[in-house]
Amino acid sequence: MMGMMLIFLLQAVLLLKPSHAFQSPTFQRQTHRRSGINDYKTSSSTSLFLSSSDIQAKLKAQMAKLQERDRASAPISPDDIDVVFEDEHIVVVNKPCGVLTIPGKEDNPSLNKAVFERYGSESGRMDKMVVHRLGMDTSGLVIFARTNAALRELNSLFRTRKVTRKYEALVCGHVAQDSGSIDLPLMRDYEYPPYMRVSTDEHQRALIALNQEEVGKKILESPKESQTEYVVVSREDMDGNDVSRLTLTSISGRTHQLNVHCAAIGHPIVGDTVYGFEGEAAANGGLDESALPEDKASAELQQAIASASAGKPMCVHAKSISFRHPVTKEDLSFECSAPF
Repeated sequence: MMGMMLIFLLQAVLLLKPSHAFQSPTFQRQTHRRSGINDYKTSSSTSLFLSSSDIQAKLKAQMAKLQERDRASAPISPDDIDVVFEDEHIVVVNKPCGVLTIPGKEDNPSLNKAVFERYGSESGRMDKMVVHRLGMDTSGLVIFARTNAALRELNSLFRTRKVTRKYEALVCGHVAQDSGSIDLPLMRDYEYPPYMRVSTDEHQRALIALNQEEVGKKILESPKESQTEYVVVSREDMDGNDVSRLTLTSISGRTHQLNVHCAAIGHPIVGDTVYGFEGEAAANGGLDESALPEDKASAELQQAIASASAGKPMCVHAKSISFRHPVTKEDLSFECSAPF
């Protein structure tokens, strides 16, 4: 009964939602005019319609790989924490690359644990300090709450998008426009679970026959509007290969948003082994190469950069964060330089 209700609801959404609901005017100007998100071609050469058992098997195998990767999180002691700001309510820390923000179910080494051991929290629980996180391969600024009042208010600030976060990244190729906005909706990629991809009507329709009890509710979530603003800081040369240094502002803060959006405009982040060249997720953020702008990094260039950066950290860094203090209401802004 639940499966039939889900199918009915998904059918209703797809029939009622206009095809232009997730158009991206700025992205269209970088390529050419399109009538809607359903016009995008996808990068997959296989059938869009997979069985629930196939998806479940792929997800289980990939989650095992991710758990193994998490176990490689670098140990960090309380004395090693790079503290940018602290008071009785919050701590702002510069997280190194290669360290998990939170320990996960297996109690892996994490920044959260080190901060808790050094500062403690009013609740006596380290999970009650966490208000946001960075991926293990991403360095940069992270805020932790020390008091219950700070935790509640910071959660509200993030939920209502009143925290401004800017990232610095090196991407493959020279981005032609000095600035722009990438406005592409994201969805869970059932072909490459649990990763993300640009959402299309084509891929949304493929979800209709899937059972939530078998594949999980995250796979069947509605597409989420996602926007990233970028500014080209410089166009550089890395080991003889063209790269661009960008300032990225995540307006919507979706999972893996920066990685997917950069890949979807043909300029994946240097060192990204998931969404970059021959990565574990769908190529080009899930889009066909014909949908990418003319200034996209060629496959040859991406391969050369991938070879040159093999074994090195991914080049993305949470460089600045601005917000209103959760208790004192003072406007705060912090910045730390990228390690690349």
